[in-house]
Amino acid sequence: MYICIGITFINMSRRKKKVEKRKARVIPEYEGKVLMTRDGIAFVRIEGQEEDVYVRAHKTRGALHGDIVRVAVTQERTENAKRRSGEIVAILERSKKPFVGILHIVGRQAWVLMSSKTMPYDIEVPVPKNAARGMKVAAVVDGWERGDNCPRGHVVDILGMPGENETEMHAILAEFGLPYRFEKSVENAADKIPEEITEKDRKGRMDFRRVLTFTIDPTDAKDYDDALSFRPLDNGNYEVGVHIADVTYYVRPDTAVDREAQARGTSVYLVDRTVPMLPEKLSNKLCSLRPHEEKLTFSAVFEITPLARVVNQWFGRTEIVSDYRFDYELAQSIIEGAKPEDVCVDLQEAILTLNKLALKLRKKRFDAGAVNFDRPEMKVDIDEVGRPIGVHQKFSKESNWLIEEFMLLANRSVAEFVATNGKMGGRAASKPKTFVYRVHDLPNLEKLSGLRDFAGHFGYKVGSIENGKDVSKTLNTLMAEAKDKPELAAIQMLALRSMAKACYSTDNIGHYGLAFRFYTHFTSPIRRYPDMMVHRLLAKYLAGGESASLDYYTMQCKHASEREVVAAEAERESIKYKLVEFMQDKVGQEFDGHVSGITEWGIYVEIEPTKIEGMVPFRTLKSDFFIFDEERYRAVGRRTHRSIRLGDPVRIRVKGTSLEQKLLDYELIEEDLEVLAPPAPVLDASVPSRGASAPVCDAPSRKKGQKRGTPGRRDSSSRKKGQK
Repeated sequence: MYICIGITFINMSRRKKKVEKRKARVIPEYEGKVLMTRDGIAFVRIEGQEEDVYVRAHKTRGALHGDIVRVAVTQERTENAKRRSGEIVAILERSKKPFVGILHIVGRQAWVLMSSKTMPYDIEVPVPKNAARGMKVAAVVDGWERGDNCPRGHVVDILGMPGENETEMHAILAEFGLPYRFEKSVENAADKIPEEITEKDRKGRMDFRRVLTFTIDPTDAKDYDDALSFRPLDNGNYEVGVHIADVTYYVRPDTAVDREAQARGTSVYLVDRTVPMLPEKLSNKLCSLRPHEEKLTFSAVFEITPLARVVNQWFGRTEIVSDYRFDYELAQSIIEGAKPEDVCVDLQEAILTLNKLALKLRKKRFDAGAVNFDRPEMKVDIDEVGRPIGVHQKFSKESNWLIEEFMLLANRSVAEFVATNGKMGGRAASKPKTFVYRVHDLPNLEKLSGLRDFAGHFGYKVGSIENGKDVSKTLNTLMAEAKDKPELAAIQMLALRSMAKACYSTDNIGHYGLAFRFYTHFTSPIRRYPDMMVHRLLAKYLAGGESASLDYYTMQCKHASEREVVAAEAERESIKYKLVEFMQDKVGQEFDGHVSGITEWGIYVEIEPTKIEGMVPFRTLKSDFFIFDEERYRAVGRRTHRSIRLGDPVRIRVKGTSLEQKLLDYELIEEDLEVLAPPAPVLDASVPSRGASAPVCDAPSRKKGQKRGTPGRRDSSSRKKGQK
């Protein structure tokens, strides 16, 4: 009797302690932004935290891509749990960005049917006016009530018929919330800006109109926002002027044009068009430094020795007349020894001398620890209606470096001038004035260790990664040794992933990648709003003004950084679309290529010579069952133990294309597998590991239905590339 009571009392005590322990557990909650996959899985990105929170589809509470939510973290990363996970507890703000899809009308009901990487559900909408079934439209989600089959919203734009170039380019802009036209009020405000330059406009400006001046830009450029002037000095040095369009003289703060430029943040460059930050009258006329036209500029002027040492500098407003408009090809031909008849001797000598100075500046920069990512750019050639007709690699040459080095010189000198309160001694003032810097933090040491291990498997001996300068020297040496090797692209990609992202900030932490203690963006105010902010601040401080509001410019830096990311993503999407379109008529054709990426669900292959990348899913390989070996960045056959590594040469056949999802499917010609690496050590193939070379959110997930009705969520077996 007493024993039973005692045991009961002990059990009750234990239960009470367990309850108290459960009560004591605190589940942290954070505010963040939802990144959603086509399978309905969400990743909540929290500002200031490196790792996102994984949320299963049935725990999203109706949150969608781009929404601001509150998420509870129920599982932190541990040895057993490879990622932290949680559930969304509240939707704080619905995204205002539209989703793009195909309009489907049945009677008086309509849906926007999705085929998106970030939107797994169709949207129910009122039947829009002036739209027909099958058109591509942009729709905004208004809400998703409990019990509804799918979210409800409304159509904000009718884009046109799918497949047409205008429709698809506008669809990309709409998907990222980017405008593709100016409001009439903004254009009218720009049109009212006077074109004539008066004596009042010239007042206080240094006159460079009779100094030899020219521009160097791409052949197809329409806006020329920077020019160089050159004249030899009697003491043997050279005066080099970097002259930038004085946009802020025309665009005054808090005007209609300024507010629009601030909201856009940057120009956007799609494959077939430029979406400018400023109306055409400003970007292509008033502020474009066209030859033989008097222009108002803001300049950085340097006295430079023949050894490229800056001994004096001056900053201020100027007026210029450009004598000649070079494109990069013509300037390069002069550097290589050509003597074009229509280019005067003085201009040719200026190009040659400036090139020698630029090469010395470039060498000094790399000696100081700048990182050299010399990667060719892929250029899509299009015809007059926007169809892709070719793809080629675009390499930087000395004419590109010439302009680059003098723009870098101007940018870092302006930043140093403000940071040091005009002393230019290389040491920031104790109380520097508020300024907009372009900053780049130190690389991630953990990711650098992964790169060292990866390179080691190819036989490279990677040097020290203990401090910033050692890292840059190590990376430059590694990439020089890997030049022209098949693994170079993979090494460059892993090196880039170890790097922090450059951004705008009022906190000057320096620019690691360029090895500059001070750096800003001063040279492109036609296409970047931060440059306009820099011009205004520099003018204010040159006039003896007090420090500007730190809080205001901190907020503006954050906005500008966000707009830059959005623009870059839109540009990449337009390239991907055109590459897939280019490959549509090549289904069934075979190409040589090399392995450019490996994930847990397949390999990515870049084909030659276009470098167009597609995916080969492991499930399509018949010769063996391949497993991703994350530690060694390879895939290993369970039966044959043959390995597939980054950089391996392969031959593929184009299996399919998806324009809607901008995806390419390749299939491996497996007779060539025997040329790959020899059998690898046996792996424990019982549990495939998760890939670190691509985010888990891109992996297709096998989960229970989660279909919320019809049309509702749509199935897709397509795959998305990792972080390439």
